[in-house]
Amino acid sequence: MNGHDQPEGFPAYIPVSIVVATLDRPDDLRECLSSLVNQETTRTIEIIVVDNHPSSGLTAPVVAEFPGVKLLIERRRGLAYARNKGFKAACGEIVVTTDDDVIVPAHWLETLLRPFVKPDVMVVTGNVVPWQLETAAQRLFEAYGGLGRGAEKRIVNGEWFRRCRTAVPTWSLGATANAAFRASIFSHQRIGLMDEALGPGMPSGVGEDTYLFYKVLKAGLKIVYEPDAYVWHKHRRDLSALRRQLFDYSKGHVAYQLTTLFRDGDLRAVTYLVFILPWIHIRRALRSIFDRSGYPLSLLLLEVAGNLVGPWALWRSRRRVKRERIGGIYD
Repeated sequence: MNGHDQPEGFPAYIPVSIVVATLDRPDDLRECLSSLVNQETTRTIEIIVVDNHPSSGLTAPVVAEFPGVKLLIERRRGLAYARNKGFKAACGEIVVTTDDDVIVPAHWLETLLRPFVKPDVMVVTGNVVPWQLETAAQRLFEAYGGLGRGAEKRIVNGEWFRRCRTAVPTWSLGATANAAFRASIFSHQRIGLMDEALGPGMPSGVGEDTYLFYKVLKAGLKIVYEPDAYVWHKHRRDLSALRRQLFDYSKGHVAYQLTTLFRDGDLRAVTYLVFILPWIHIRRALRSIFDRSGYPLSLLLLEVAGNLVGPWALWRSRRRVKRERIGGIYD
């Protein structure tokens, strides 16, 4: 780590762990780790890589190039499984998450940590901007909405959670491609680890991060979105990969809503799924047809298809987690 003066704010003596879950992307992982080990900070940083497909043999050689980076193995396929493995092993008081297809600027970590100077802040998320916009697929992903959440800082808490009249839009607060957590939340009685039935690698598609944010807010705790703590994300380059991604996002969006309904009894999910989400799709379809929005109707129809199979996908994910738990499939 490079030695530079700490910005005013979060004390430098507090240790931090960074968890990177990876699945067979050695070149991306190498670039990610290169940017992580070159952070401008003086604090103690623990970097943990969780290999979600160790039998491929692709990850371990890359991690070996970075002395001090820890390698864990999680054979159960699923991002939430891998992240939870890292969370449980982490020694830092703050646990940071990013993805293997992300590159971070040198000032990123300290900027992301700065809001924790206030003891009531439990989670900080940052902006996620595109690394490249070279291909049609990359540009379409940005037209879809991308992963960025804008340039305005936001602070939300339990009061904001309760004021939401329809489903709590935790997806507007950022993502675990760029997030930091007080480690204490993972043992909090009302929060805990990520829901392992949600997220990439499971039939449900995504939703593990949005539901974790939901639980934090339901517990009455505070989340800060800090846009200055940005990272660069490598969007999918080809259309087939983009289509798979958007289909998974659409399944996961519904899976998240249903989880808040059945796990938390949050009836706002019903209003959203029955009325709000269909109206959103209708408006977007009209804009695509008449206003030439630049977002193809074919991708919108793919999103609708993903929404429709969301309940089935969530059921399959729940069955898989239960089966693996009963079968004692742990690593």
